[in-house]
Amino acid sequence: MPPNVPVLQNVHVLQSPASRELIESLRDRIASLEGARRPREKKPISSGCEGLDQILPDHGFHRGTLVEWLASGEGCSAESLVFATAREAWRAGGAVVVCDQAQQFYPPAAVRLGIKPEGMIVVQAASDADNLWALDQALRCPGVAAAVAWPEKLDPRTFRRLQLAAEQGGGLGLLVRPARAKSEPSWAEIRLAIEPMPTTEPHGPRRLRIQLLRSRGGPTGAVAEVEIEYETHPLPCVSPGPSPAACRRAAGA
Repeated sequence: MPPNVPVLQNVHVLQSPASRELIESLRDRIASLEGARRPREKKPISSGCEGLDQILPDHGFHRGTLVEWLASGEGCSAESLVFATAREAWRAGGAVVVCDQAQQFYPPAAVRLGIKPEGMIVVQAASDADNLWALDQALRCPGVAAAVAWPEKLDPRTFRRLQLAAEQGGGLGLLVRPARAKSEPSWAEIRLAIEPMPTTEPHGPRRLRIQLLRSRGGPTGAVAEVEIEYETHPLPCVSPGPSPAACRRAAGA
């Protein structure tokens, strides 16, 4: 790990249990709040991938919002797209906070994308609750350009709290979640499904299919196919993966 990347380990936070009444109330209010619109900034943040930008309503992501990436398996390379987006947000100013509870994030890969070590903070929380608390605090901080996390479980009340935190801080919340979360309620402004596509070259470019599942206040259903060049070190260090630096559009609809 680069020496200048701060790592906070075994973070413990005291929290009170969620109120069942508040959760039920939140579920009842989801439909009415979905249509609420906020004033938009003029220039959205690029995803760093031309093909993905083409299917987004404003050709990028707006600050102060959550983006949910539903990944079909570890090999689908969703993290490559996520950190390409984090890089673009970081370039506009602020830090990138990585909530790495599983301790699988590989900082040198993010450094090779152009994110400087001093521009990243890695938090390795001791529990799910502490990890969500760290994510909430990162999103509320105006000095954070993007916060990345891999929350497998998000109840509606917690999800809503994270959305409000992103609005308050003004950065991007980039949430990588399993594909099975598709059936769950979401407070993300943009929701994307990422899945790998067959390739004939074992060490050639990775091909990904990206579908826009949700866009608050905009059209949905658009699909893009992109290619990402192969790299020896992935962002979460599980197995060899791709680099988003060479992400390019293959096809879109």
